[in-house]
Amino acid sequence: MVSANRKGKTMNTDPIADMLTRIRNASLVSHETVSMPSSKLKVELAKLLKSEGFITDYEVKEEGKFKVLSITLKYDEKHKPVITKLERVSKPGLRNYSKAKNLPQVLGGMGVAIVSTSKGLLTDRKARKENIGGEVLCYIY
Repeated sequence: MVSANRKGKTMNTDPIADMLTRIRNASLVSHETVSMPSSKLKVELAKLLKSEGFITDYEVKEEGKFKVLSITLKYDEKHKPVITKLERVSKPGLRNYSKAKNLPQVLGGMGVAIVSTSKGLLTDRKARKENIGGEVLCYIY
């Protein structure tokens, strides 16, 4: 998934999978925050994670000429991560689209499916309510 370009730096072919993996790995080792290169899509995803109560906060910082997205992870009172599973659904090699009536319910409504729609990123509940389908990016629970 990651290949090197001419200057020896790595290029990521699936930035959403990279973001989810960084969050998953940081929460497994109980890190307070996790940082990654920023993009509009990642910031929107972080905004949804915060509104759904999966993370505490997020912040976009300037580091040199690049923007970095920093996410503050959320833990319960026993210091167990709130996010138990992050699963990438639609991948660059195999996109997964659903109509509004066919959107998946994650864990019977306990989890969240993030859907990329014509109105931006929405949760499966909100997309179903607004009767909008789209690309199912990931499941979070």
